[in-house]
Amino acid sequence: MATSSDSPIDPTDPFTPSPLNRLLYGHVYSASVRAVAVHRIADHLAEGPRTVEDLAASAGLHAGSLRRVLRLLAMHGLFTQDEKGAFALTEAGGVLRTDVPGSQHAAVMLITHEMFHRAADGIPDTLRTGKTPFEAAYGVPFFTHLAGSPAEGELFDAGMAAMSGRVDELVAESYAFPGSGTVIDVAGGRGGFLRAVLSREPALTGVLFDQPNTVSDHLLDAEEVRGRWSVAGGDFFSEVPAGGDLYMLKHILHDWNDEDCLRILGAIRRAAAPGKRLLVVDAVLPDNGDAHPAVELDIIMLMLVKGRERTATEFENLLTRSGFKLNRILPTPSLPSIIEAEAV
Repeated sequence: MATSSDSPIDPTDPFTPSPLNRLLYGHVYSASVRAVAVHRIADHLAEGPRTVEDLAASAGLHAGSLRRVLRLLAMHGLFTQDEKGAFALTEAGGVLRTDVPGSQHAAVMLITHEMFHRAADGIPDTLRTGKTPFEAAYGVPFFTHLAGSPAEGELFDAGMAAMSGRVDELVAESYAFPGSGTVIDVAGGRGGFLRAVLSREPALTGVLFDQPNTVSDHLLDAEEVRGRWSVAGGDFFSEVPAGGDLYMLKHILHDWNDEDCLRILGAIRRAAAPGKRLLVVDAVLPDNGDAHPAVELDIIMLMLVKGRERTATEFENLLTRSGFKLNRILPTPSLPSIIEAEAV
């Protein structure tokens, strides 16, 4: 049904773009994005516009169904459709390609995976019980499940690396890292953030610390950081490498409840000498409850794990209880802030 752009929106009409309806059909959009990611349609469009018939033939798909999905995603800016019906990638859709810098293909495959959908389906019960939907659906905590499911564990690592790539650079550019010494990236995944930090400071060395199977697939084999890093595997709840001049925790504390955060921070405090610094890189919610992009991420935390996004006051409380003093909170051009603390 056509409506004038300046006509008032009737919230009782299920076919108008009201705030409710934009949320209501969200699963349709994410399922459509997953469909084109699964079949790597963006890769098939790398050389330029193609007709649906041509695309379908090369990808082994049903042309009529493909046209309908691409038409929807074109309405939302991922593709364009010309007067002859040929589709092409937009700049926004280009990151769905698997062969470009900054590719978000792995991120799409992770966020639209069945694990996330099953967890989301459990939110109604969570409002009643307070229990984590993922654990209710799968019978084990999220990270335990990943440890026992190699394929999904690899998907998680790849998806997180894809989402972190540009963020790593923006965060590294937002802090004056020391010109020498050793930084220890605790639970640093595959090492993208550590690589970004070491690339900026040629006399700095670093240690990537995480689960052994994660650090074994690291991203540190780059010429600009050659000879200035090492990897170590272990459990950050019990012990982390000692002797660091600066410790980093990027997007880690939001995965855990307060009790577990205190265990992680306690292990770092035992390893860090007084006066050594800790950088917690996480979103910081406004204390006054104002809108913030990390509120969406907070619902993902609710779905998957026992963690949550926190305010500055909540972070300061955790740090103080763990033997650290909050120095300052620095914004970055990306979602997370840099929370600088000092061991006391």
